[in-house]
Amino acid sequence: MSFLLFFRGLVLVLITFAVVTYFITHSWWATIVHTILCGILIQIGYFAAVLLLVWRSHGKKDADGRPGREPKIAEKNSTKAAASRLPNASRSRHP
Repeated sequence: MSFLLFFRGLVLVLITFAVVTYFITHSWWATIVHTILCGILIQIGYFAAVLLLVWRSHGKKDADGRPGREPKIAEKNSTKAAASRLPNASRSRHP
């Protein structure tokens, strides 16, 4: 996910949260404090999710029981070549 997409979503969530909080409490002070706390909690959750994904990817092993590895260049090219020969498959404009 790109940073711009994440940032737009974060701002949209915080604005929505602020509007709803204001209509519930009718207090600017409570709205500002609660929105800041919501932003901090979202950041903590995002950091924890990324940390979990990194931790889980580190422990993955392939079928041989060895730690996961990046495929060799020849394996990548053979996969691309095989995929490009599929019938009725349109070709990508990107390399």
